[in-house]
Amino acid sequence: MADDRTDVTIGGRHLTLTNLGKVMYPGDGFTKGEVIDYYVKIADVLLPHLAERCVTRIRYPDGIGDLRFYEKNAPKGTPDWVHTENIPTPGSSKGRDSLDFVMVDDVATLAWLGNLAALELHPFQWKLTARDDERRPDRLVADLDPGEGAGMPECVEVAGILRDRLAEDGLTAYPKSSGKKGIHLCCPISAEQTDEEVSGYARRIAYELAESHEDLITANMRKTHRTGRVFIDWSQNNAAKTTVAPYSLRNQPNPTVSTPVTWDELEPGFNGGFSPEQVLERIERHGDLWEPVFATGPRVPDA
Repeated sequence: MADDRTDVTIGGRHLTLTNLGKVMYPGDGFTKGEVIDYYVKIADVLLPHLAERCVTRIRYPDGIGDLRFYEKNAPKGTPDWVHTENIPTPGSSKGRDSLDFVMVDDVATLAWLGNLAALELHPFQWKLTARDDERRPDRLVADLDPGEGAGMPECVEVAGILRDRLAEDGLTAYPKSSGKKGIHLCCPISAEQTDEEVSGYARRIAYELAESHEDLITANMRKTHRTGRVFIDWSQNNAAKTTVAPYSLRNQPNPTVSTPVTWDELEPGFNGGFSPEQVLERIERHGDLWEPVFATGPRVPDA
């Protein structure tokens, strides 16, 4: 494919976009240009969920398929107007003491990342204001992942069970589709506790529910324990872990979006496969269903 170049101004920044007609999603021919257009249009509701958070990107240089790579460090050639922060990364698999994370805090950065085929955006649970040993999450998350023989109906059932259990401890859970086969729950919390405390609590609740619903739920990460069950991934609350952002695209043959939903929508027929067009229409009707996540929540109980 010829290296077609298009000069544009987005959010007051000059960008040179390339290969806008390149197919990113082979299922329906969704192009790089359409990826960028979606991220520009969704920016007003997406950016607040990325604000002050380091973001890991998953890049698909040839579109959805086998070739992909996770990127934390700002790539070579990053424009000088892109906000980066040098963050300590002890124990990094790359052997580096720190990395220059991209801070996705404006629409131009979103468009620039789309041009790099960074289709998925995965922020941390803590904000930049909490660094080093003070990385205190302001949200508790749970990734409900169905194993072989289970599916979305089981995820919907587990989401309700987990919501009710968290409510017993004063936590309010907000759901979203993962954009793939599962459901994510998010509870705003106080940002006063360490990730070890939050993760320990999430682990305790996951194992408690796995014991009381052993035919439906597992808290064990091993694949062999997931058959016919839904895995409650409590480990997402570790400070080194990220979770896909609401309104981020996902890696499916057709473009799908991790989409905030209401509890009323989580019924047996729910499939979670919202397209970019459907998500933009939902924003017009409902606004950001995850806006309540920005509120300060309570402390989690001791693990």
